[in-house]
Amino acid sequence: MLIISIIVVAAFILLFLILNTMAAIVTKGNRKTLEEGYERQKSRYDTTYYDVLEKTDYVIKGYMGYKIHVQFVKNSEPTDKYMILTHGYTDNRFGTLKYAWIYLELGFNCIIYDLRGHGLNRRTHTTYGVRESLDLCNLIKDAYERYPDIRVLGLHGESLGAATSLTSLKHDPKIDFIVEDCGFSNIEAVFREASSKIPQFIITLTGLGLALRYRLPYFRMRPIDALRGNKKPILFMHGQVDTLIRPHHAEEMFAVTEGPKDIHFFPEGTHAHSVLTAREEYKEYVRKFLTEIGII
Repeated sequence: MLIISIIVVAAFILLFLILNTMAAIVTKGNRKTLEEGYERQKSRYDTTYYDVLEKTDYVIKGYMGYKIHVQFVKNSEPTDKYMILTHGYTDNRFGTLKYAWIYLELGFNCIIYDLRGHGLNRRTHTTYGVRESLDLCNLIKDAYERYPDIRVLGLHGESLGAATSLTSLKHDPKIDFIVEDCGFSNIEAVFREASSKIPQFIITLTGLGLALRYRLPYFRMRPIDALRGNKKPILFMHGQVDTLIRPHHAEEMFAVTEGPKDIHFFPEGTHAHSVLTAREEYKEYVRKFLTEIGII
């Protein structure tokens, strides 16, 4: 009887360790330093436009006082239009530079920042939009206080940044529109689709680990749920050959949101690379959408 009890206890301990390990693997990926992030962007396109602009670094308090490092990138021309750009998982603020030039050319100031657990921020686990969206809402509130001339405020997010921007709609932020690129409708589907060689029960166990370790069951990480009843304008962008977050995620979210909307797919776009494969077309889609909703 004692042996059986020991075996049962050992089995539970082993299962607990496995679940914790799985949860850590999918929430604590290898983050890029700011230097690595900037060098990566510089190697793929011309970033000199950013180098010559006036910039201001500051720190705000996100959800539960978590410190978020932010940078204001001032347009060379006076403007009362502002964009907050949010990068993807394991990247940092510099991952948004491939989009910032578009908004600068369209007459916006840009606010870029590091997601929780990324860049200069204290290391912590990713919550796939749950806490990140609350951080973003705090950043939005801070922006209105810090820049009282704001007339228009939009969000642009890539991948996790897109999920963060969309999930923020649950909290009714004071924004005018969202441009989302390659975001997911729900993270469980991403794990299952991107892990075709991994038994599906592993994904189920990972979900259990997330729930036990971080109180993050899969059903909490569903940006699509924030779109039900939404009236804010949203432009959906997605690479047609994105195998990490597949195009159907954009289609599903496009179908649900109830405000002004448009959607575009890029034939050669892999994950988070659409703007690099069709630079001018991407800008034109953004310009056309913002014109249609009366922003520019």
